[in-house]
Amino acid sequence: MTTLDLMTTPAANAGETLLNYDPNRLLDHLIDVLDLKNDAALARLLEVAPPVISKIRHFRLAIGPSLLIRMHEVSDITIAQLRLLMGDRRGKFRVAFSQNDVPAQMLYAA
Repeated sequence: MTTLDLMTTPAANAGETLLNYDPNRLLDHLIDVLDLKNDAALARLLEVAPPVISKIRHFRLAIGPSLLIRMHEVSDITIAQLRLLMGDRRGKFRVAFSQNDVPAQMLYAA
């Protein structure tokens, strides 16, 4: 059963499988869809260094927005489908900011 089958299968197990965060599922799916041999070929196509793919596979690096967009560009898979494949279920994204981004008067309690 391929990852695409899991996305369209109504079985409860398939839905539970896609709920868990696993970037390997996304990388494997891209390799299958793009008919590539290995991670090195995927890294060349995505224009990233091979260690980036390795770090993503070993959960030491998250798939960032720019890489997700690049995956969309080379595969024509929608961003929503790519996020579903990797198990990203967030409905909203919040931008983290540092104290330097906020005016000084807003940092003090009233």
